[in-house]
Amino acid sequence: MKPITLYTCKLTDEQATQLKTWMDGHQYEPYEVAHARFAGKREKTNIVFYNSGKLVVQGKGTHEFVEFFLEPEILKQATLGYEEELDPDFLLPRFGIDESGKGDFFGPLVSAGVYVNGDAAKSLKEAGIQDSKKIGSDKRIRDLADIVKATRGCVISLVPVGPEAYNRLYLKMRSVNTLLAWSHARVIENLMGQQYRMPEPPVKAISDQFARSKSTVAKALMAEGRKIELVQRHKAEADIAVAAASIIARHEFVTRLKKLGDEFGIELPKGASQKVIDAGREIVAKHGPEVLAKVSKQHFKTTQSVLG
Repeated sequence: MKPITLYTCKLTDEQATQLKTWMDGHQYEPYEVAHARFAGKREKTNIVFYNSGKLVVQGKGTHEFVEFFLEPEILKQATLGYEEELDPDFLLPRFGIDESGKGDFFGPLVSAGVYVNGDAAKSLKEAGIQDSKKIGSDKRIRDLADIVKATRGCVISLVPVGPEAYNRLYLKMRSVNTLLAWSHARVIENLMGQQYRMPEPPVKAISDQFARSKSTVAKALMAEGRKIELVQRHKAEADIAVAAASIIARHEFVTRLKKLGDEFGIELPKGASQKVIDAGREIVAKHGPEVLAKVSKQHFKTTQSVLG
């Protein structure tokens, strides 16, 4: 297995204290990191523990640190290198489905699917592919998206729904979950149509359960999509196929958001914050209120804040 150079996990306060004591005793040089409780570096390893409880380990010494100290001494579990034994589904050929842009006022909704088999799953794991929500850098998202696209055995499908199309569909469906189920179903249908590119036939499609009823997505599937087992579960991004899909979806969202902002001469922020409201007001002032529907999701309460 290729040594990992990036590792993230959650620590309890007790575990964090134990780690800090160990670092102090092993000549780790402390340094300041925003929103971090402590951070230290030594030779080929950087360790940062954030106020949120998240631990990030980076550098060429990551693999050795995690395998020989962090897991046995702090986490009290061994997972690195044992993914296949701990998760029987790890090597199964499958689709991972995820989306990006659902909570963003500006920009599209992008759903993505990635097919992986056993070899592709191993390669993605070794490359450090993880849930896009754990990654704060657009550049890192782009780099990881390039890795997924270049990984032998991966097949990708994208269903981007631009703001104007999104607003039309929402008026028709009257539900974000229904719209999201429709886009996930289209991704599955598209992947089923590309089975000729897959080394092994897929046995299931995995996605996050975003609706109260699991039948929401199942009802949106067409003939081809109904031929495959649909698995919906909370925190599905823990599956490497879903994590890969989340990376692909986020990269496409970020790319399209920037292009949309360039078209109207203003940077479009992510999310739905005051900064987003200010950007919306600037667009309305420059181009008129009718343009808002071309760049944003109109059912958001943010629309009323922008229009006053």
